[in-house]
Amino acid sequence: MQVPGPFEYERATSIDQAVGLLDRLGEDAMIVAGGHSLLPMMKLRIANPEYLVDINDLATELGHITVDEAGTVRIGAMARHREVLDSEDLARVLPIFRDAEKVIADPVVRNRGTVGGSLCQADPAEDLTTVCAVLGASCLARGPGGEREIGIDDFLQGPYETALAHNEMLLEIRIPLRARTSSAYAKVERRVGDWAVTAAGAQVSLDDHAAAPTIVAARVGLTAVNPDAEALRALSAALAGRPATEDTFAEAGVAAAAACDPVGDMRGSVDYKRHLAGELTIRTLRRSVERALTMSARQGD
Repeated sequence: MQVPGPFEYERATSIDQAVGLLDRLGEDAMIVAGGHSLLPMMKLRIANPEYLVDINDLATELGHITVDEAGTVRIGAMARHREVLDSEDLARVLPIFRDAEKVIADPVVRNRGTVGGSLCQADPAEDLTTVCAVLGASCLARGPGGEREIGIDDFLQGPYETALAHNEMLLEIRIPLRARTSSAYAKVERRVGDWAVTAAGAQVSLDDHAAAPTIVAARVGLTAVNPDAEALRALSAALAGRPATEDTFAEAGVAAAAACDPVGDMRGSVDYKRHLAGELTIRTLRRSVERALTMSARQGD
């Protein structure tokens, strides 16, 4: 039986106490919330913290999902996946979250796992990191010196690495809303609840004044296929000013397939995963445009 190494346990009752514990205990301390990311890694001895700081008592402070009057979505680090899935307000303005949450693991994991846990693990096969990257989210962190806001591209520094210092904790993610903009996520998995064979996300903003639907800005993201970040940024930039047509989507699909370097494994061959990356990019761009047009029609644009 695989079991974690020995560790000591502290339970924080406030954000300040949690930050203080991380600062005092040093680099061998880690936060645990839902535990569905960290505990399996501890069982495999991939993660070997000497101290666990439990923040489950902070759900009231960090479990929020709100859309404020300034047009910013705020999701607390302790928001559970089930709460994100069930939020009608969130699904209305950022439907990509519901798309992704429907295919994250299973009900047991979704009931306990947290948004913050997913982002802080920075697993390249994890869905919400791609979602947040596509949406241009920012991450609010707190340490002994106060709070700082970190753009998602800077927050995610590589597989299992983030910009958080050892004595900082993630408080919430913030996502700005844009007019005539919507998003989508699509995933292929071997079986329900499995890691992605390949997945893709997109966000598209449309021109308010063009006679035909025209893309003003777009972001495309890929999951589990080792994408080239610069190539994806170039792909996204190239969509600006293009008509929102099937030809445009198809060209983006070809570019997405070329922008990744997947590993062949039991989930599929390299060629199969590249094909999926292209096809899912087409689908998410198409769906994002359809949703943006529907949203505009409802608002009377």
